[in-house]
Amino acid sequence: MSGGLFLKALVRELGHSLNDTQAERLQKAHAEGFVQRMDQVRPLPGARELLTTLTAMNVRWAIATSGSDKTAAGALALLAIPKGTPVITRDQVAYAKPNPDLFLAAAAHLGHAPADCFVVGDSVWDLLAARRAGSLGIGLLSGGYGKEELERSGAYRVYADPAELLSHLDELGIRAEE
Repeated sequence: MSGGLFLKALVRELGHSLNDTQAERLQKAHAEGFVQRMDQVRPLPGARELLTTLTAMNVRWAIATSGSDKTAAGALALLAIPKGTPVITRDQVAYAKPNPDLFLAAAAHLGHAPADCFVVGDSVWDLLAARRAGSLGIGLLSGGYGKEELERSGAYRVYADPAELLSHLDELGIRAEE
């Protein structure tokens, strides 16, 4: 979920209201807190291996994140993504998830129709945005949502983590380009 939508939901649930200045200050504090704790962030099991394997198989892929350029940079560095990999952040689109903008932009950068792309995500917001983009959603259980929640949100398959996804690429029809 985008930070703006999250903040609106939080404020509604707490029964408070915020003016634009307060909302901006909270979002800035959140981003600063995340960057300060970047040393505690670790890639999910198999994440680097999955991306390395896809690259070796000549399968084109992109990163599409609701994070800003600033907050995403540290996490992306942990993945050691190859130079030239398309990275679409919240700063490059009008709306973040659950809107499809991130995934539509990623598909365009890859030169593929969204219907020819998989979206791998770990939240109901990722899978809702994938469905709205017309892409096939693949769920990961790393975001705190259960298998049934991810499937109800549109996941075609759900895996524990990127390592399990890597060992099941055949289920998705992913094979090396010939």
